[in-house]
Order: sequence, then structure tokens, then C-alpha cells
Amino acid sequence: MKSVDGDAQGEPDSRPAAVIIALDGDDDGDSDGDGTCIARARHLMADFLGRARADHGMAVSTRAVGLAQLVVSELVTNAHKYAPGPLRMELRIVDDAVEVTVRDGVRVLPVARPVEPGRVGQHGLEIVMAVVQAFQVRLEPAGKSVTARIALTDGSVGPR
Repeated sequence: MKSVDGDAQGEPDSRPAAVIIALDGDDDGDSDGDGTCIARARHLMADFLGRARADHGMAVSTRAVGLAQLVVSELVTNAHKYAPGPLRMELRIVDDAVEVTVRDGVRVLPVARPVEPGRVGQHGLEIVMAVVQAFQVRLEPAGKSVTARIALTDGSVGPR
């Protein structure tokens, strides 16, 4: 699988570099109490995909930007709400998709709740799983990482 850092033969790739962003509220590592990191994460995703399109000529549909912002919003909201402490987001182009990884400091796996049409709220993970190509959660020594892959064009959605 080719990533933004180069192809399988080690040749440089003209795709945008992956970025890792600290979404903490301030420089001392405290999370922002008001949730501004969620809006910031959405804007960062749109900017990243805009650069992929404008600077690197990649095909990125308007729908893909919207879906990627939705996924980022849901993943960062969950981390912000349930995992106090450092919060990091990584954006990377892999093949014809954008991968977003959100890392937090809590070693508890997120669980999608059963479908309940009358339930208000707590549908975020269901929404993410419905619009991504792939979804993965990994426990790490200091917490967990949640990775979702979103197609850059309108061809394919749904978990693989």
C-alpha cells in the first residue's frame, strides 16, 4: 500500500505529506473545555484535502470533503467527551483515500450501540461506520487510536 511518504521503490511522492496535529486546548497539554478542538479538527481536515486538490492535483470530491469532516467531527467529539488529556489527530493520504487517526489517552474500546430508532444522540459511531471504507481501533500503551478511511471520490463507501 502506498502512503504519502513515497512509493514502494522509495521514490518521492508528490502527494501532500501526512500531518499530525495536537488538538489540546493550550500548550500545557490540557484539553480545551469548550470543545473548540472539534471545529478546529473539521477545518484542518478541509484544509488538508484542499491542499491535496489544489497543490497536488488529487481528485477530491466535495462530498468526500464533507464526509471526512463529519467523520473527524464524530471521532474528535468522542475522544474529547470520553478521554480527558492529550488528543492527537493524524491525516494521511493512502492510495485514493484519506485516513484520519485520532489518538487519546484512554484504553477503552468504543462500541457502537444497537440500532434504536427512538434513541436521541449517541449515533456517532454508527454514522462513521456507515460512511467509511475501513474502520479500526487499536489499543496502545498510553491509550488508543481510532482510524477511519474515507474515499476521496464518490465511488465507494461502506466498511470493507
